[in-house]
Amino acid sequence: MHSQVICGIDFDNTIVTYDELLCAIARERGLVENGPVQTKRSIRDRIRQLPNGEIEWQKCQAVLYGQRIGEARLIEGVVPFIHLCRERGIPVHIVSHKTEFSGYDLTRTNLRDAALSWMAARRFFDAGGVGLSRENVYFAATRAEKIERIRKLGCTHFVDDLEETFLEPAFPAATARILFEPGREAPAPQGVALMRTWQEIREYVFSAN
Repeated sequence: MHSQVICGIDFDNTIVTYDELLCAIARERGLVENGPVQTKRSIRDRIRQLPNGEIEWQKCQAVLYGQRIGEARLIEGVVPFIHLCRERGIPVHIVSHKTEFSGYDLTRTNLRDAALSWMAARRFFDAGGVGLSRENVYFAATRAEKIERIRKLGCTHFVDDLEETFLEPAFPAATARILFEPGREAPAPQGVALMRTWQEIREYVFSAN
């Protein structure tokens, strides 16, 4: 039976987690002290407080999303969620706000190709693996372009780690807004469903299906 549900999923920090890798890179660059692994957001905020902090943060991102993305981890629960969507006949699209190159990456690594390689290495495009089609992955140069893609795809649900995506006036009003932020303690903005695990997302999406 065809389902009317169409799921859209962000990529960075929604499908792939960079927390451990970012900690390692920031320590290697002398930007944070040794200690327990922290969240990407807390490390970002700390780096930005340093002299030239914004530039240092962008340099870390260039390494993170480029030549060292292969070290980043797949977030637990993503693959079972996509498999369940496939079983139910629910289309899944990955829509990511990602430029092709970083101005702070001397290697000129194509960030979109790097993300696709990361997915391919984890069998995202294998019929016997995650089972997504390469044609279901979209990259946008701006947040506005990303939101327009979500609208064109007709996503009934969209999962993102940034509440800013959902707060844009152009974000489709009929699309369920699912904020994936495991370490968040503050409540989500009005109209946004806060989820801390992919199991919670699975229950939320499929409770009515």
